[in-house]
Amino acid sequence: MLSEIELMEHHVNVLFKHDFENRVTVINEPPYDVAPRIFIGGTNLGSLVRYSNTLEEDLVEKLEQAIGTKPGAELGEVINVLSSDRQINNLWIGPAYVFPDVRDRADTQAIQVTHENKEMLKPYFPYTFEDFEYKQPCFVIVEENMPVSICCSARKTTKADEASVYTLEDYRGRGYGIDVTNAWATEVQKQGRIALYSTSWDNFASQSVARKLNLLQYGTDIHIT
Repeated sequence: MLSEIELMEHHVNVLFKHDFENRVTVINEPPYDVAPRIFIGGTNLGSLVRYSNTLEEDLVEKLEQAIGTKPGAELGEVINVLSSDRQINNLWIGPAYVFPDVRDRADTQAIQVTHENKEMLKPYFPYTFEDFEYKQPCFVIVEENMPVSICCSARKTTKADEASVYTLEDYRGRGYGIDVTNAWATEVQKQGRIALYSTSWDNFASQSVARKLNLLQYGTDIHIT
């Protein structure tokens, strides 16, 4: 079983691409937008911090002083340091989860989407269709001859995948999101990778999905752009 800090390491590697100095460069999915200026992943075993490769060295030194020995505890000071250099546009804070072992779960109405049947996505989930090469494994629930709920890999590495789940509004409340996400996690784990899930603290619907899936929270992450 991986430790919380090891899971957070997988999480940040899935979220962002890194340079040779372990600075984050871009978001790890098309169209590869610029990564946040700082990432702080807090766990009970300590925190993992990543700085953008766009930050000047003197600013990084100030941030390290602000963070000290307890990353995340001095969030206000981190914000002050970053604000002194440039206006902050976005602050993301949310829980990070890992799936329990679901490889033995076989009872599902979800259908795996492959290159052979991916055309079904085009009218309803066009962005997933366009970036399908990067989104596998991908599963859907089909109702009335159309995909109404989907779960695929939002971002991935050779070691782990992060889930992306969405159900069309008229088909919510039927348990489709839980079923399709479990099917996705089962396939990710069968392929030998770690199935991860993260959201923001203000996304209550997504947190509800995490609870119903019995996911294990291993930490909290903070991105500041």
